[in-house]
Amino acid sequence: MQDNRGQSRVIIENVQPQVDGGLYPAKRTVGERVDVTADIFGDGHDHIRAQVWYKKEGEEAWTTVEMLQVMNDNWKGFFHVQQKGLYLFTVVAWIDHFETWYDGFKKKAAAHVDVKVELLEGIAFLKKLADENNKELLQAAKKLEAPYIAAVEYVLSEEFKELVHHYPLIEYETLYEKALPVVVEFKKANYSSWYELFPRSASLEGKHGTFNDVVKLLPRIASMGFDVLYLPPIHPIGKVNRKGKNNNVKAEPGEPGSPWAIGSDEGGHKAILPELGTLKDYKHLITEAKKYHIDIALDLAFQCAPDHPYVKEHPQWFKQRPDGTIQYAENPPKKYQDIYPFNFETDDWMELWQELKSVITFWIDQGVQIFRVDNPHTKPIPFWQWAIAEVGKLYPDIIFLSEAFTRPRIMASLGKIGFTQSYTYFTWRNSKAEIIEYMNELVYGPSRNYFRPNFWPNTPDILPYHLQHQGENIFILRLALAATLSSNYGIYGPAYEFYDNTPMPGKEEYYNSEKYEIKSYDWKMTNRMTDIITIINQARKNNAALQSTWNIQFCHIENQNLLAYLKATDDLSSIILVIVNLDQHSRQSGYVQIPKERLGIKDHINLKLHDLMTDEHYTWTQEWNYVEIDPYKMPFHLFKVEVHESYM
Repeated sequence: MQDNRGQSRVIIENVQPQVDGGLYPAKRTVGERVDVTADIFGDGHDHIRAQVWYKKEGEEAWTTVEMLQVMNDNWKGFFHVQQKGLYLFTVVAWIDHFETWYDGFKKKAAAHVDVKVELLEGIAFLKKLADENNKELLQAAKKLEAPYIAAVEYVLSEEFKELVHHYPLIEYETLYEKALPVVVEFKKANYSSWYELFPRSASLEGKHGTFNDVVKLLPRIASMGFDVLYLPPIHPIGKVNRKGKNNNVKAEPGEPGSPWAIGSDEGGHKAILPELGTLKDYKHLITEAKKYHIDIALDLAFQCAPDHPYVKEHPQWFKQRPDGTIQYAENPPKKYQDIYPFNFETDDWMELWQELKSVITFWIDQGVQIFRVDNPHTKPIPFWQWAIAEVGKLYPDIIFLSEAFTRPRIMASLGKIGFTQSYTYFTWRNSKAEIIEYMNELVYGPSRNYFRPNFWPNTPDILPYHLQHQGENIFILRLALAATLSSNYGIYGPAYEFYDNTPMPGKEEYYNSEKYEIKSYDWKMTNRMTDIITIINQARKNNAALQSTWNIQFCHIENQNLLAYLKATDDLSSIILVIVNLDQHSRQSGYVQIPKERLGIKDHINLKLHDLMTDEHYTWTQEWNYVEIDPYKMPFHLFKVEVHESYM
């Protein structure tokens, strides 16, 4: 491209997607569409044309796609990414004098103005574009030399209109100043279903569970449709300052302690709690899970119990207090006497970084591909940026889930620097207005380019107030929201399946929390929740519309207790309509408006709806349709929608 800065008249601004001016790449997964928008304008009234240029890193040639003006000076184009890796894109725009001439010609001809000179101008443009080689353009130029009336009719024809569009006159183009990055990851980064359980509670015999007990549960978890099994830390648990039942500061004999208090005389972050089994047993679990298309997620908790080997071997990695003790973790008024945080301000920081990275790579070498990272916001963000990048150089397709319920900017920063997925505020978004506002923020706000949400209705740390002392209806509707609003979701499984709703008084925490004791579950038992989970996960698997978070459109419905939203693939081959009754106690009804434009419907409506939960079938022929939901029958509709030719 020549230096034509003095002749370029087009300005290109606000190109999206970009994260912090291109400092970080926007995120997509294989097969996703990258929508590119920009503000493009110039002086005067000449016609502007624009293109997106994109290529995979390492390729020499750019692929070009046309951009179209949406409104005012906003332009939009898109391309699909089909391979993992880094893509680059930019925007090019120019004044198209050929199209400008064509538009003026039509206006003058419609006003019966003599256009003989304009025909000569058109001939000149065509010959310039043809460059003596393009027979189609040269033939068109000859037609403009025909008798006046025939030449005018030809210029006003559909054939010539298509020719003008197909052959832009590219001169004095403006190239946007940056080539912006888009990182493309594998599909599981954008679509996964998580089930969390404590392996020590996996036994069917009422004793301390083992990895082999978890292997026996794999068919059950697979039958429900989960593809990620997340286990809390599997390492030796500290014996010094071990916490007892309900977070008691003193453990009674035989109490197992919190798995997040990592390390003892039995080993540290590269060791396994002997009661769970051996490293060989753990690798066997990973192998067996793969047979069910389940990945085992490892909890990555970078903190130490007081008797962790690191404390003795590397005391410089911890904050020393004036009285000679080491500072334990605190989140006032909470105290974690059984945990020592690392001091990332140590002068020995690089050795600390290298050791922690080696923990990650050690477990990857054992077969782990997914890490749920505990409290990443309490460790320096530059460390995570370095560690995730270093791991990525050696191992592809590693998922890092950020468990950070903290301030928005910190959560955003963790997403920008490399975390694949993130916990969210969904757990505390309850009303219709709150849910719509939050989803629109995630899907249509700037964070769409770097923050992949993973919705959890509960965790071992959190029993939200709206689940406390409540019945199954609220559990069902919150599950439905998590699994259909977001393409990544998870549950703290047995507590959710079996409706554990008893809190610590005044807190969003479980009473008799499994974090501090071994639970005994009847793993052979199934209930209504088990069945509903299975149906929802099967629907997610069978319907591509539910495998993306980014395709949601909320529908108008005349009831504040009813939430309706459509999810559809670009080609409308998969369409899902979800309607949830947010009132767990009462029957609610209203009229929902079908988004005709999104569904490609013009005049007549003929929709076939199949409720995947109840196996009921409906036909809708109106734009507004009546729905009524009894939460004691099923708190939500999960409609598979087919658009049919109208019989009218």
